[in-house]
Amino acid sequence: MTYTTTAKALRGGLPAAAALLLALVTPAYAAPQETALGNWLFVSVTTGEVRSSHTQGTLLLCDPPQGHGRAAEACAQLETTDGDIRALPTADSYCTMVHAPVTAHARGLWNGRPVDYTETFTNACVMKARTGAVFALDG
Repeated sequence: MTYTTTAKALRGGLPAAAALLLALVTPAYAAPQETALGNWLFVSVTTGEVRSSHTQGTLLLCDPPQGHGRAAEACAQLETTDGDIRALPTADSYCTMVHAPVTAHARGLWNGRPVDYTETFTNACVMKARTGAVFALDG
């Protein structure tokens, strides 16, 4: 008979324990989540043809500049164009006419606006001349 009483006590206490646990856990999930503030881009470079698996990438944070070998320079360049990679000025440089395609891709937020950029260049020199330090992932 004590078995029945113990089982009834456990069954009666189980919903109360579950309700208490739920009350303790729910406020943590109900609290508004903070969003990442500032300007950031995940930048990557894929070498070779489009289906290549050789991709190198990193997270570029600009408030303060970090996460990228040349973060301060890249962020300063992006600041001049309000995050528009296509508007970056082309650097004066001489590039060989070797066909070694690279695809640059950036996705993130700049001043609250989404950024999604993809462009394929004939080689890394042309990419550097067009995009400055943004995709200079080798440091």
